[in-house]
Amino acid sequence: MEAPNLLVKIENSIALFTLNRPQQLNALNHQLVDDLNQELQKIKTNKNVKSIIITGSGEKAFVAGADIKEFAKFTREEGKSLAKDGQKKLFDFIENFPKPIIAAINGFALGGGLELAMACHIRLASSNAKMGLPEVSLGVIPGYGGTQRLAQLVGKGKALEMITTGNMIDANQAHNYRLVNNVFEAEELISKCKELCYQIAKNSPNAISAAIKSINAGFDSSLNGFEVEINSFGNCFETKDFIEGTSAFLEKRKPNF
Repeated sequence: MEAPNLLVKIENSIALFTLNRPQQLNALNHQLVDDLNQELQKIKTNKNVKSIIITGSGEKAFVAGADIKEFAKFTREEGKSLAKDGQKKLFDFIENFPKPIIAAINGFALGGGLELAMACHIRLASSNAKMGLPEVSLGVIPGYGGTQRLAQLVGKGKALEMITTGNMIDANQAHNYRLVNNVFEAEELISKCKELCYQIAKNSPNAISAAIKSINAGFDSSLNGFEVEINSFGNCFETKDFIEGTSAFLEKRKPNF
């Protein structure tokens, strides 16, 4: 029996997603994109899960890229559909997910793998991680939002340098460029991700969701981020979380969200 492409473990309010194609360095294929979408749909409505960690199986790679065999002979229209469908089904879905998603980058994160990490809300990397968008060496460009998110994270000039050269950077460079939030030794990466999840879990899930929505709005040219923030702020006042949070503060106790 073939092992599943995606392993999901839920424990202590955290869903740990492990991309499980180690022989292919966890390369993203059509099936893995579908599996991630389906499992995230389940987690979205699971009140017992407050945050998600995505990582790769094995010691070599988070995701070493997309599975090139699947699209090597695509036409122009097939290429457009691949990018559009993938962005909608997974990358945009992750970016706008109402619960925090942390990328635990444990090794190579190249091409679609780095695009997956950049779609996540927070990125922590192992000290041996290598990151890059080498698509131009194949005659294409990043198609899962990489040209947009990389520029947002590291700035236009550095994004152009990384994408046009196709060069990889190491974890410390990625940290200096603000591409990742922090760097840890490989053996402590997941535990550090979990520590962050536990800190997040102390706070209001509703407020966290509103914060994600408001921050993302600032990077969407079709929206006024300040207006989204004002509306989201007001909406918080009619939630059980707000009543509990303010009551706990006034009663000098910890809130129970």
